Amino acid sequence: MTLVAAAVAALAAGIVVFWRYVWFFRDPQRIVPDSTGILSPADGTVVYVQRVPPGADVVVIKRGVAATVRDLVREDSAGEKLVIGIFMSPFDVHFNRAPLTGRIDFIRHYPAAVRNRFMTAMHLRVLLRLRPFYRGSIHVIENERTVTRFEGWYAGAALAAYVVQIGARTVNGIDAYCAAGDVVTRGTTFGMIRIGSQVDLVLPWRESFLVQVAPGDVVRAGQSVLLT
Repeated sequence: MTLVAAAVAALAAGIVVFWRYVWFFRDPQRIVPDSTGILSPADGTVVYVQRVPPGADVVVIKRGVAATVRDLVREDSAGEKLVIGIFMSPFDVHFNRAPLTGRIDFIRHYPAAVRNRFMTAMHLRVLLRLRPFYRGSIHVIENERTVTRFEGWYAGAALAAYVVQIGARTVNGIDAYCAAGDVVTRGTTFGMIRIGSQVDLVLPWRESFLVQVAPGDVVRAGQSVLLT
């Protein structure tokens, strides 16, 4: 190996190590908007925004395979829902933030159905802007996840929000920085997922909601308003 080749290899290895052990763990300060609104819990690209009637599918991943609200949150939840999915590439900030001020009702971790699947299909479709972004992404229903339920107050009424952190094949852990019973402020960091992943927000639907994002939009945790 020539000195030039050795130098290039060393530089490439150094970049990978820096990204994996330094850049990936960056947690930039975010200015939480003063205006009212439910905030994004994650950085990334919006891959679906669905108003889901009781018993209906959230998305159809492929023929014969669909994701329901129960698949996402791992419990039965009555009533119409709004579901917003956010894909986090390996280059996005992976710290997650509270979408609203409230008390944490529970934090539950669920292992993968068999083993975590890669999120390659969604990653490629997001990069190439191929819609629907979720086509072929079986990880939405099969991969490990941590479900955090927030009990908050929004626009004069109680509002419960689920944040679902879905791990990828390369995930080394889903971290929780809070515990059940803690009260967290809107925009506060409450956890993170290590390496590529997805975060879904599930809310009971209100006719007064004005959704501010659509599939393909890039959002920032604790900063982007998803709905008002």
